[in-house]
Parts: sequence; structure tokens; C-alpha cells
Amino acid sequence: MTLSALDAPQLDPTPIFEAFRGSFGSELLTAATAHFNLFARLAEGPCSFEQLCDELELAERPAVVLTTAMRAMGLVDRVGEGRFELTPIAREHLVPGAPFDVSGYLGMATDSPGVVEMVERLRSNRPAGADDEAGAAFIFREGIESAMEQEASARAFTMALAGRAKNVAPSLAEHAAIDGAKLLLDVGGGTGIYSIAFLQKHTALRAVVLDRPEVLKVATEMADEYGVADRLECQTFDMFTDPMPTGADVVLLSNVLHDWDVRECRQLVGRSAEALAPGGRVLVHDVFLNDAHDGPLPIALYSAALMSVTEGRAYSGAEYSGWLSEAGLVPQTIVPTAIHCGVLAGVKPS
Repeated sequence: MTLSALDAPQLDPTPIFEAFRGSFGSELLTAATAHFNLFARLAEGPCSFEQLCDELELAERPAVVLTTAMRAMGLVDRVGEGRFELTPIAREHLVPGAPFDVSGYLGMATDSPGVVEMVERLRSNRPAGADDEAGAAFIFREGIESAMEQEASARAFTMALAGRAKNVAPSLAEHAAIDGAKLLLDVGGGTGIYSIAFLQKHTALRAVVLDRPEVLKVATEMADEYGVADRLECQTFDMFTDPMPTGADVVLLSNVLHDWDVRECRQLVGRSAEALAPGGRVLVHDVFLNDAHDGPLPIALYSAALMSVTEGRAYSGAEYSGWLSEAGLVPQTIVPTAIHCGVLAGVKPS
């Protein structure tokens, strides 16, 4: 029996993901209170992002993750000229020594393993495992041991990530406008489930899934199971160094850019734009922070999860649109898909 990647789930699993990521809220709030003294610092007066980075001794990426989460929780606000200040509830309840201060209560979790690990990720600005023999789980970069290069771990991680992707793929194929496209490049495509959904919806389409060798073993099996092996090609690929196939009508970056820091994101978007035929489009399929970086809270917490296991974080639509524009593409409107995701197209002028 041939499987269908276009069958959507009957029930929305988003609440499950929100509950699963909820622990990052506790860890970030405790870290801000007990390890970085963020609220005590802001009680002295507003300060700029640059000042906070300097005083908390944080690099830009973890500082964005931390301040975005605190803003999404309604504890920190950003006022004129981009200066951060406490909200009334934080001033009353999280400033040490205030009459109704509860920071000591939060501090009971100061030494809990999750909080300690979160503080380490924030301070080091490095994903878990990047500095030891275990290596990083979800990314591949030269010089870092990667679980994606070992067959058993690559299969386990790839199939784990496919659990969410199978729920989202039907919505992406339904809402992303690629009518008339002949060739789709799926960069870091994993199991290829997003390409498979597009192939089943658009019968004249061909797709090339670009990823690491051990991951592509899974994608090859999936193509057979879903009956699209004759139109899906798997190609071993290092997204930063290998030449990208050209002449594509669509380049799909689905849940890829959030694994990387700003410099790498700009590089990947630029390389993707160069691979397009005139009139083609890059599809950024991902989660999106508000342009003001003040939420939504589930995305702010997911950003902390990403920071912990990758070199990236969640980005806003404005950030993605800026990179698309820099690459010579015309950003379109974000279209929601499923489980907090949406798709943002950048069109290459004809």
C-alpha cells in the first residue's frame, strides 16, 4: 500500500508541543532571576541591548533568546531607542528586596540540572555536545562531531524529527504556491517528507533532497514507501561548501535556517537564491517570532530549545525578509501552515 503525505491529522497536535517546550520557560526565568540577576539590574534603570550583553556577559544570540523570552512573558519591555526596562509585574515581584518579591521562591530551582544546563548554553553560546566527544545532535559542521554522521543516531534523530514533519507536510503542500514548478531542491531535507508531499500534490514535479549520507538512507526508503522514488533524487550535500544544483524553480528551506546563526543564514539564503531560475522562489518554512521580538511565547521557548542543541535560534519574519531581499528576492506574505510554522516565499525577478 502506497502511503500519502497529503493526509492531514484529524486533531491539531500543537498543544502537545507547547506543553513539551514549557520547561524552557521555567529554566529561562530561573536563569534570568538567580544566575544573571536580570531584574535587579533593570531595577536600576533602563539599558540598551548592548549594555545588557556587556553586563550579563552574553553574546548576541543567547541575549536575544533570553530577552525575547522575558518580553514574551510580560516581564521586560522595550521602550524608546530600544532600551529595556521592567514591566510593573516584574518590578513588584522580581526585584530582590521588594515587599512582594518572589525571586527567592524561583531561586529554589537555581541548581536544578535543567537550569544549570540552560545557563551553560547561554554563557557558552554553544550547543550541547559541541565541545566533547558526544558531538552535536542536530547539525553538521566541519570540526564538530555530528550524530548525523553515524548511521544509528542519524536514523534515530531523523525519524524523531519526522514525527512533527509528517503532521505539517500536508499543510505546507496545500498552502505553498508552487504551481507550474518542475524542479524543487530540498536543502537539509531529512526524510524528504516535505518534498514527498509536494511530489504527490504536483505530479509534474521532480525533487532533489540534499543532506548527509546517513540521513539520505532514510529519505530513499521513504521515497519508496510513498511511491515517488522515480521523481525524488537524493544527493549528498554540505550546504556550506558543496556546489548547489542550479535552475531550480523552488528551493525549500524547511526548519533549516533556525539551526544556524545570522551569518550562516544569510549565506544559505544567498546560495539558495543563486540556484533559482528566473521567476523561481525560495520557500522559508519555519516558525516566526514577532518582528518586535516580544513573542509569541511558544516560539520564544522554542528559540531556547534551538539555542541549546544548534547554533541557531528562532527568527522573525522581518529578519527572514531582510535576508531574502539582500539576496535579490522579493519577499511575499507569511502563510501559516501547522504547529506554529508558516511559509515565507522570496521570488526571484524574471
